[in-house]
Amino acid sequence: MTLHRPTKRNAIDMPLRIALAEALEAAMTDERVRVIVLTGAGGTFSSGGDISTMQRQEAALTRPRAQAAQRVIRAIWQGPKPVVAAVEGFAFGAGAALAFACDRVVAARDATFSTAFTGVGLAGDMGIFASLPARVGAAAARQLMLLPRRLSGSEAKDLGLADSVAEPGQVLARALQDATDISAGPPLALAGIKAMYNGAPCSPAETLEREVDLQARLFDTDDFAEGVSAFQERRRPAFHGR
Repeated sequence: MTLHRPTKRNAIDMPLRIALAEALEAAMTDERVRVIVLTGAGGTFSSGGDISTMQRQEAALTRPRAQAAQRVIRAIWQGPKPVVAAVEGFAFGAGAALAFACDRVVAARDATFSTAFTGVGLAGDMGIFASLPARVGAAAARQLMLLPRRLSGSEAKDLGLADSVAEPGQVLARALQDATDISAGPPLALAGIKAMYNGAPCSPAETLEREVDLQARLFDTDDFAEGVSAFQERRRPAFHGR
């Protein structure tokens, strides 16, 4: 999927939020789709929210806009398919939050990340208060929000904001290769992994119970039987999500 407002550096306005949410929701229910790769047109990921469409207004008028942004993140987190962000150029504000919400982030070495929200008097949305501390820890996330700075793709990788770096112009190819590798995995298990990490916070004891439930369900699947057979036969398994 490509964010396609290149003349606006793929700034996220209301129509783009709706279109992206709808596309993600459709892909999450499409049996032909195993993995989603999200990127931006024109050599950049996203410059963030479209400030040209913003103005001071009552909270009640802003709520639908904010909820539309959260719908995108809910589609990523609650859907069963892994999402890989391919980040070239800028990922600022909501654009950075969108990338961090994905299951894997592949960034160009010279990409530029910044939380940036406070520059226009905002705190942040699109899940950044969950995704950022999940990636770098609460203390580091707090500092990145309080004192926004521009980080290169390499610096983002060192901090844990990105999972892999590639040379400029090679990011999408790397992300697609990663997606191909992930797509060879068992779909039901991948969905279970996402659900475990993206579910509501729970105690260690509750996590153990959730692991038992997930593992018990997966033992009774065609994919598990195929995985065991492939192991015994020394061949690559062919998983089908059944």
